[in-house]
Amino acid sequence: MTIKAINVRNQFKGVIKEIVLGEVVSEIDVQTASGIVTSVITTRSVRDLELKVGSEVIAFVKSTEVSIAKL
Repeated sequence: MTIKAINVRNQFKGVIKEIVLGEVVSEIDVQTASGIVTSVITTRSVRDLELKVGSEVIAFVKSTEVSIAKL
């Protein structure tokens, strides 16, 4: 998957420091230059994106939502 364009201004590149897996949702902590950004996403998305501690990602912040894209 290639990210060509996205309409989110607050983007934070970082590395996953911790993943707390749950049955339905999981918590992802991303270390960025601005500090830790935490996202709660479905556990299915964690598996589909093959997210692991050490993965480089971008955290997209829109209002109260934080999305993750694997680099």
